[in-house]
Amino acid sequence: MYFLLFADVLSTGVCYGLLGDDLPPPQEVIALYNSKNIPSMRLYNPNQGALQALNGSGIQLIVGVPNEQLQSFAADQNAVAAWVQTNVISHYPAVDFRYMAVGNEVIPGDLAPFVLPAMANLQGALMVAGLANQIKVSTAVAAGVLGVSYPPSSGEFSSASLPFLAQISQFLSATGAPLLVNTYPYFAYADDPTNIPLDYALFTASGPVVIDGPFQYQNLLDAMVDAVYSALEKLGENTIVVVVSESGWPSAGGVGATVENAATYNSNLLKHVGQGTPKRPAAIEAYLFAMFNEGQKQAGIERNWGLFYPNKIHVYPLEF
Repeated sequence: MYFLLFADVLSTGVCYGLLGDDLPPPQEVIALYNSKNIPSMRLYNPNQGALQALNGSGIQLIVGVPNEQLQSFAADQNAVAAWVQTNVISHYPAVDFRYMAVGNEVIPGDLAPFVLPAMANLQGALMVAGLANQIKVSTAVAAGVLGVSYPPSSGEFSSASLPFLAQISQFLSATGAPLLVNTYPYFAYADDPTNIPLDYALFTASGPVVIDGPFQYQNLLDAMVDAVYSALEKLGENTIVVVVSESGWPSAGGVGATVENAATYNSNLLKHVGQGTPKRPAAIEAYLFAMFNEGQKQAGIERNWGLFYPNKIHVYPLEF
């Protein structure tokens, strides 16, 4: 059903999480990506098996610097250079690196002060390697970095996030890198199903649900993304692109978490991203979370985001 859209929506990928003890070997995973015409992948750490399997695949890649390495990255340029040699240079250009995500959802928090120095050191190592124009350095944040998100035009970063994101946004603007934002209408709906209509979260509303000045919002994802754009604009940043570095809907384990809703959300997201948002009508680059149900995660919804079971059977019925 929805996988046919991947061939036409080149800005869309799928996150490849590895927190399962029964997942297929990386070569089979990459073959599955290619067989479904999935053009891009987000990998949360530089898993060598996955990087080797990606060799020559043509799949564009976001690779993460794990949170536990942020402090060493911020403090030790030599360690960063060695990391780049092992995980990037030794695989390039056979692996098509697109972005480096320095940390995942650590702003605000104890690790937040290390993010920008780590990004700068990684940028420096890529410059030395002659790859800074080809591979952009960013960080992935949760939508919770916003202190105000409604209406979208009022979006602004929280007081806890602002000191970090004000500086990081300057770095992103100077280097031409996007801001990676994990964007989940599901959690907004699940936290307040009384006031957030399910059809607004699933892209199935028949008309505008939120009218914000000249902009009309028929789905929650657009409103969440545009709230981030508004927050960036309040910092004087008008050129940074927001990449939806995670989005999805669980198929079991929580409020509204059904196979039907998950299939509806993900298929409609793929159909929608080419249109962009009311504020930014250019195509949205988005990554579905996730490729597989991951059995080593916490019981409940956390184990049920996958498009596939570990045996590579799809969770949703597909029509080719």
